[in-house]
Amino acid sequence: MRRYIRVLFVCTLLVFCSLLYAFSQIVSSLESSGPQARAHRTRTAHPGLGERDDSYTVPVPGVHEPVRLAVVACGTRLEETLTMLKSAVLFSCRKLHFYIFAEDELHVGFRQALESWPEKFRSKFNYSTYPITFPSENAREWRKLFKPCASQRLFLPLILKDVDSLLYVDTDILFLRPVEDMWKFLSGFNGSHVAAMAQEHEEPRIGWYNRFARHPYYGRTGVNSGVMLMNLTRIRAKHFKNDMTAVNLRWADLLMPLLHKYKLNITWGDQDLLNIIFHHNPESLFVFPCQWNYRPDHCIYGSNCDDAEQRGVYILHGNRGVYHDDKQPVFRAIYDVIQKYPFGEDAVHGLLRPLEEKLRDAGHTYCGRVWHIFTKQLQESVKELQKDKIR
Repeated sequence: MRRYIRVLFVCTLLVFCSLLYAFSQIVSSLESSGPQARAHRTRTAHPGLGERDDSYTVPVPGVHEPVRLAVVACGTRLEETLTMLKSAVLFSCRKLHFYIFAEDELHVGFRQALESWPEKFRSKFNYSTYPITFPSENAREWRKLFKPCASQRLFLPLILKDVDSLLYVDTDILFLRPVEDMWKFLSGFNGSHVAAMAQEHEEPRIGWYNRFARHPYYGRTGVNSGVMLMNLTRIRAKHFKNDMTAVNLRWADLLMPLLHKYKLNITWGDQDLLNIIFHHNPESLFVFPCQWNYRPDHCIYGSNCDDAEQRGVYILHGNRGVYHDDKQPVFRAIYDVIQKYPFGEDAVHGLLRPLEEKLRDAGHTYCGRVWHIFTKQLQESVKELQKDKIR
């Protein structure tokens, strides 16, 4: 009996020694591996950090990746577009790439203006210019839809075939904080999202779509396409549900039938078509808060964008021509100050202080009564601009 106990004890001791040796080897291999290998193990253990388990993976935007910004300009929109691009360059820290779609006669004006900007700011961006192009068989019909050239944005996924994602904005946009902050919404997309926009209205009682539209639209009050973050790869790959056929259609096959069906019922052109598309595919749209696309409708009847009241306006959208008339002096003041601000001048005295003086004189309007929301974020952006000047 004692012999069996001794044998059992020896076997147990051998097993324990073997386990101790194996454990020491594992620890040794971990200590000898470099930081890159350890980082890889961390990412593998947490696949939700920057990785998605779906067929439409959107990587978390890297700091070395340029922020891609697209705009379409026709007619007299050269100066307005340059002011929008100026606001993007002023406050952004990331490298930018502009995709400028414009009528042929505007190309020289864009090149001359952009190349004349001081090197410190010119070095922050690259740009490409493109002609206005539509499918040849229907070019005339698309060109005259709503405003000249406005529907060009619908064809960006088909023209920019090598571009994965971009931010499209109307010419009447002004950035009051870095463009890259909007770009970060891409990392918030789930496996179904192909684009991001803001609601057309926060208050249904003054909504246009829910009161007047003669076609389907997204959600309660529709969406506004003046600021539109687009994953072009997903848009090209997706088959969209629609009310024209039981078969889901690709983007390239969807647009013309959609126009033919609804062209007598739409008022706002390509924006209405986008509303129809995402009415039938609501799971594919990411909706961001109103301060990222702040329009006169958010204040002309009383302030109705709670996020802007709390955090300030991030992106200003001067639709209805408010930059160029006196109907909404707050919007015009912001445009004028940014447009006239000389690159490199002290931003507090050359931009922020003049704007605050003008805004205080606009207190007779509903938008003027909440003038502080227009400078809340701008103050932070100016601080960063001043720090960059010191560096």
